[in-house]
Amino acid sequence: MISKDMATRMSNQLNMELYSAYFYLALSSRAETGSLKGISDWFMAKHFEEQAHAMKIYHYLKDQDVDIQLQAITAPPAEEMSVLQMLEATLEHEREVTKAINDLVDHALTEKDHATNIFLQWFVTEQIEEEATVGEILGRLRLFGDKPEGLLMIDNELGVMAATLAQAGAAGPSIG
Repeated sequence: MISKDMATRMSNQLNMELYSAYFYLALSSRAETGSLKGISDWFMAKHFEEQAHAMKIYHYLKDQDVDIQLQAITAPPAEEMSVLQMLEATLEHEREVTKAINDLVDHALTEKDHATNIFLQWFVTEQIEEEATVGEILGRLRLFGDKPEGLLMIDNELGVMAATLAQAGAAGPSIG
């Protein structure tokens, strides 16, 4: 059975995952406002993916018979950003999520909560993939900066990635 402290920490992670969804929804809107449909679709796919992560935690907590107390979700930053800044903010955010997941794993190990530790391993692996993907995209974008040719290439590439996620069912309702 999950401890009260671990349940609280996992509930905080649930909130962080919901914030992530909100964060990516805001970035999707900014990209679409800039007529970057592929980038917008990719951020929208990330939005749905983060919602799925939150629901994964939600169901785990319910399976552990936790009475979940939902928290307020902080509004994401509202300042204007270039695509490069959006992706840099994405990498920074994913690193914060990785740290939070790692802290949860450390706490589960301290409590000898094997079930939660095993559950969290999926998130550890997911975060490795998230950071690597964003890092690769940033690397290519930094080669071009916010020049139209580079933005067009990244917009097209992320549009294809979003469509792939949608086909895999990870992007929620149809995009676009």
